[in-house]
Amino acid sequence: MSALKAEIVDLIRQEGPIGIGRYMALALGHPRHGYYMTRDPFGQDGDFTTAPEISQMFGELIGLWAAHLWQAMGAPARLRLVELGPGRGTLMADMLRATRIVPGFHEAASVHLVETSPALRQRQAATLMGSEPVWHDTVAQALSGPAIIVANEFLDALPLDQFVMTPEGWRERLVGLDTTGNLAFGLAAEMEGALNVSAPAGTVFEQPTLALDIVAQVAGHVAAEGGAALFVDYGSARSGFGDTLQAMKRHGFVDPLAEPGEADLTVHVDFERMGQVALKAGAALHGPASQRDFLLALGLPQRAQALSLKADAAQRGAISAAFDRLIEPGETGMADLFKVLALSQRNLPPLPGFDLHRLPDQG
Repeated sequence: MSALKAEIVDLIRQEGPIGIGRYMALALGHPRHGYYMTRDPFGQDGDFTTAPEISQMFGELIGLWAAHLWQAMGAPARLRLVELGPGRGTLMADMLRATRIVPGFHEAASVHLVETSPALRQRQAATLMGSEPVWHDTVAQALSGPAIIVANEFLDALPLDQFVMTPEGWRERLVGLDTTGNLAFGLAAEMEGALNVSAPAGTVFEQPTLALDIVAQVAGHVAAEGGAALFVDYGSARSGFGDTLQAMKRHGFVDPLAEPGEADLTVHVDFERMGQVALKAGAALHGPASQRDFLLALGLPQRAQALSLKADAAQRGAISAAFDRLIEPGETGMADLFKVLALSQRNLPPLPGFDLHRLPDQG
């Protein structure tokens, strides 16, 4: 039994079953044993691979998207370029490299990273050496003045609570102990508070309070101070029901309760609800678009072609494979699940990627 699993078992024995959100928070962010606090989980040698690790093209296009927005904002002399959950720093590094061609952008932009993992901060510092990033523990600390915020696979890792409709009404789904002392799912005997949602018995309803709060916070900031935010993640464009909690280890799915702290835990993002809170906070809403449509609209084919012209045969094969993985459906592609949602100050023009507006050719 892992150290964190033993700690969670002891906690449940002392206090009783815990909610899904608390379990996720411990498994991912426990200060000593949390999954993200102790390792670099990205890439082929880790547990999963994200779009920035698949190809530099992803970050380059998002970087030029950000620079285009900066120009549309009137090219303010000071801009915070913020990334939420920056992984290894790969996305930000690719964004900064691609935007060197934009006059004045690097002079105006300061890099701010919201990251709580000491292990990942160390990796980001190495990747972004020379860029002088500033780290923050919370989103609120990173937001100040005009800002462009980027979050790739960030919302899916935020803890949420789950509720199950029973013949007696909604009951919170909990993590407790079975008769052998192992972690097991169960339901609360009573419901605290009201959940005004109708559904058949057996339905699972997910309440992503933390994600909704962060999106509302970011939306309120860009609406008042200027700028935009881009959220890229897997999930649904329309709200629905269902248990989306999953665990990933060594690029395969595992039992979410088997090895807390040793496997990644994620949930699907409800983009419709994220958009609703963004609108309520005063921001303009763009999307959600599929990752495929977004990247194609930004000029992914043209970028792939430009890179291939300068590549050898092996490199061209890798570029083609990465291109397919970023936009193709199916088990190996990202097109089916991944969505892109942007929030912006209302006075900005239509944003690239959502109105079929292409970015300038990068060569």
